[in-house]
Amino acid sequence: MKKKHVEVWEKCLKVIRDNIPYQSFKTWFEPIQPVKIDGNVLTIQVPSQFFYEWLEEHYINLLKKTIRKELGSGGRLEYSVIMDSSYHDASPLSVNYPTTNKKATKNKPVSMPLDLNKGNVRDIPNPFIIPGLKKIKVESQLVETYSFDNFVEGECNRLARSAGWAIAENPGKTAFNPLLIYSSVGLGKTHLAHAIGLQVKNNYPGKTVLYVKTDQFINQYIDSVRNNNQNDFIHFYQMIDVLIMDDIQFIAGKEKTQDVFFHIFNHLHQNNKQLVLTSDKPPVELKGMEPRLLSRFKWGLAADLQVPDLETRIAILQNKLYKDGIEMPYDVLEYLAYSITTNIREMEGALISILAQSTLNKKAITLELAKQMIDKFVKNTTREISIDYIQKVVCDYFSLPLETINSKTRKREIVQARQLAMFFSKKHTKSSLATIGLHCGNKDHATVLHACRTVNNLLETDKQFRVYVEEIDKKLKL
Repeated sequence: MKKKHVEVWEKCLKVIRDNIPYQSFKTWFEPIQPVKIDGNVLTIQVPSQFFYEWLEEHYINLLKKTIRKELGSGGRLEYSVIMDSSYHDASPLSVNYPTTNKKATKNKPVSMPLDLNKGNVRDIPNPFIIPGLKKIKVESQLVETYSFDNFVEGECNRLARSAGWAIAENPGKTAFNPLLIYSSVGLGKTHLAHAIGLQVKNNYPGKTVLYVKTDQFINQYIDSVRNNNQNDFIHFYQMIDVLIMDDIQFIAGKEKTQDVFFHIFNHLHQNNKQLVLTSDKPPVELKGMEPRLLSRFKWGLAADLQVPDLETRIAILQNKLYKDGIEMPYDVLEYLAYSITTNIREMEGALISILAQSTLNKKAITLELAKQMIDKFVKNTTREISIDYIQKVVCDYFSLPLETINSKTRKREIVQARQLAMFFSKKHTKSSLATIGLHCGNKDHATVLHACRTVNNLLETDKQFRVYVEEIDKKLKL
């Protein structure tokens, strides 16, 4: 036979369940345990001080009505709050609190300042503090140099950057919630994520912004399971105003972590808090992810960062040099931007290598020095020849301005250079005929096919032309 306090609480839960959303019931009422009943006072145990304060702020009227319905007009509720005395194995301390007599305001958000510089949030352990070590200042974990000022805009990232800026102006209130930024490595996902967080803090100093790497989140969750304080872990993250999760693909296949993140995601989204996620793949390609999470990733905007074009790559290098107060010949920058095309991080790494070589050996930064350094660097990073680079080599060989290859002129020498650029692009890149045509004067795939046939025919019939092709090919393979 069930004890009276258990029966009374189960009857209360039936009423409560019918009056609040299922997820709210699961989060805030399922963890509660009835402890005892003494006359007309029911005592329930809640997991933390924060839990008690949330119930008092949001559900006090509902709780009072259900208790009085079961125990009469004099029925009262008392909380037994578990207080963690430390991070060690000491037994938790329970403190009893009566219900308050204040009238709760319906749907009024709870006001609880969250200070990431401290080790707790209203008695919620901060998962960024490692037990036994000195409490390190956490703040928002944002890197100041990853700002919008240092983020170079181009066609490759305009959509994602514009969405990020809109979010920073009005976090949680735009259609871009969540914002999922995806791309291959080294194209600026992390930079843009930090930029959004920094701009939010600049616009709204009172908002709590937190950047966290997904592997860090996973390790924190594992620690919370080991220390039996999963609820506190969840509550900590549910208090964030703007949560930025980097490399969300790492939770693929981790069912428990996905379940926890699902509840955090739901709570934040329902309370108009902003979520910014980054991934190396678009949502449709994320394997091992629960369908309910994937569907939520698609609620807002999934924006990709593409490989930047030549002009954007040069602008990125110029911006970096300007910030560091360094000058470098334009032809060196141009050669670097042509040589490394698929990874901005690697391109910036090559730039630093050139600067280091120049400084340490007291050599002037010349195109020759750049070629020596970049060739070594590119060999170690599986270089892929780009259409842009092929166009430059061809134009340099015939002493033609680069822009003429994409012009509409029908002059013989320019048409021939354009055909050679198309021929070598088909030979040395994995690009489709349509893509090659788009880069070579906005031509269609049939024009590219015709150009390749023309070059092959001339190779068989024109000795001088064959010399051109062989010498250009050697330059491309240098």
